[in-house]
Amino acid sequence: MEHFLLQLFIFLAAASIAVPIAKKLGLGSVLGYLIAGIIIGPFGLSLIGDIEEVMHFTEFGVVMMLFLVGLELKPSLLWQMRIPILGMGGAQVVLSSLAIGGVALFFLPWQQAVAIGLILSLSSTAIVLQTLREKGLMNTSPGKSIFSVLLFQDLAVIPMLAALPLLATVTIHDNKHHASALFNINLLPGYLQISATLLAILSIFFLGKFASRPIFRTIAATRVREVFVAAALALVVGISLLMTVVGLSPALGTFLAGVVLADSEYRHELESDLEPFKGLLLGIFFISIGSSLNFTLIGENILLIALLTIGLISLKWFVLVGTGFIFKMAKKERSFFGIALAQGGEFAFVLFQFTKINGVLPTQTIDPLISAVAISMFLAPLLLLAHDKFVSSNQREEAQRDTDTIDHSGQKVILAGFGRLGTDLGRFLISAGVKPVILDHDAANVDVLRKFGFEVYYGDITRLDLLEAAGAAEAELLIITIGDINKSRNLIELVAKHYPHLKIAVNASDRSSAYELMDLGITQIRRETFGSALALGQDSLEMLGFDPYDTHKLMRIFKKNDEVTMPELYKTHREDQNQYISMYQKQNEDLEELMTLDLDNDMEGFDKAWTSGNPQEYIPSAEQKKQL
Repeated sequence: MEHFLLQLFIFLAAASIAVPIAKKLGLGSVLGYLIAGIIIGPFGLSLIGDIEEVMHFTEFGVVMMLFLVGLELKPSLLWQMRIPILGMGGAQVVLSSLAIGGVALFFLPWQQAVAIGLILSLSSTAIVLQTLREKGLMNTSPGKSIFSVLLFQDLAVIPMLAALPLLATVTIHDNKHHASALFNINLLPGYLQISATLLAILSIFFLGKFASRPIFRTIAATRVREVFVAAALALVVGISLLMTVVGLSPALGTFLAGVVLADSEYRHELESDLEPFKGLLLGIFFISIGSSLNFTLIGENILLIALLTIGLISLKWFVLVGTGFIFKMAKKERSFFGIALAQGGEFAFVLFQFTKINGVLPTQTIDPLISAVAISMFLAPLLLLAHDKFVSSNQREEAQRDTDTIDHSGQKVILAGFGRLGTDLGRFLISAGVKPVILDHDAANVDVLRKFGFEVYYGDITRLDLLEAAGAAEAELLIITIGDINKSRNLIELVAKHYPHLKIAVNASDRSSAYELMDLGITQIRRETFGSALALGQDSLEMLGFDPYDTHKLMRIFKKNDEVTMPELYKTHREDQNQYISMYQKQNEDLEELMTLDLDNDMEGFDKAWTSGNPQEYIPSAEQKKQL
């Protein structure tokens, strides 16, 4: 017990230290976990022991992740994705297997080459999905394509497990691994194996569709949250166990259960309860991958493993880019699609072990391949980071269409950015008789908005020549609604240098971004969600029975107070954090007291005339006028 607690402490402490540092350096959490694993592993500080045992346990994090992914996909949506899943995913697995197997055929028997091709065609679901989520790319076009391929790969593991034993070439001297601790389905006749597999899948469907609702309803009625958490964990563990018994992938089983439960009213509760467990187990899984890197083996076979790693990533990248071309993926998205899926996957560890047990591949072949897969997984976040910083910017410049010719016709306002906020702002200005010069750097967005009648120009406003073409020399006001704070800063600095006469109004995503803009001397700053928050708060108070006039007045008080206190807080936010927190709390207390006193003031009842059916009731008396 003490040993287990010590190991758990080491894993959690390593994650707590490494991940914040990696995030601070812009490396992402996955790379932080991998580095932590290397440091505490057998070839670092040797703080942890049996890595293989830990990996078996933490693979459950991948299972949970796919259950949660399934919860986000309604069956109708999954049906809509059938073409990219079967077409793009199937093409990638087949073409990658052929390419890798074809190269391996020069050095190994055809059975071993086929096995290696199949196993190395898979990518890391855990690393890629975690990275896509962190970057907010899950719902983008390349993100959906990547997810489709990953989903097909996870499905492909099942026929691989069935086919790999048929490729056996190595004599097995130890059959003890063939016995399952629970039940060995291979001992049954073929028709009973198929029946058991189908029955397991139907059981998952029945449980999710019919049995789960009354069960969760009964548990929810107890209002004891930990019981609901226990039930959610039991559901995932039970399905994983069932899939393991019938020889299927636990990840596939839980994914199917998640899809079936996607329409359930308990979907969000399940997500919130399981998310912390999933994140923790995935983190420890990544740490265990970092720890599993055998640096002694790598050192002895450095050239071979380096060639294997480079060859794996290069071959898969070319296949993936080709797959993107076949399925008419946008040119600028293909390289990202290829980089995201070019590494080996966590199922490779499972399948290589499976091939060893079944006599498909010898140990001397498996060991360097496992090292190459682990290194490729370690490199995956770094390659994505490099792609973001270098390749993406180059592709944007190469694929960039010619900047539109701008007719500013003496307009006095330039609106930079015409996204969610910019569209509504532009409509407001145009309706008020102010016609701004509107620029946006999203070509697709520009084309769509022009169809709706907006005169929007395509171009990067942070370029001096475009700013000149937009009429910055004659304009009076520049309104910036760009979501990227770094781009906003660059534009402000450019304007301050070349067009100091130009007034600037800008949006900020949050308070810290607003402080960054205030550092540049900008005073007209509006936080993106602040106005919506006030309007929604006003609506909420009215729904609770507050008088419409009172809610409007409280909103104005709150808004005015924020405008007054913001500059005061800005002065202290960098100098003294404790003083900043103290001042923030004090101003909140003063604001609460002010708003309470305002509501209790009976002398202002006459101001509510605009909400009354009879305004005469609220005309102040002579006595009230004197008091005012």
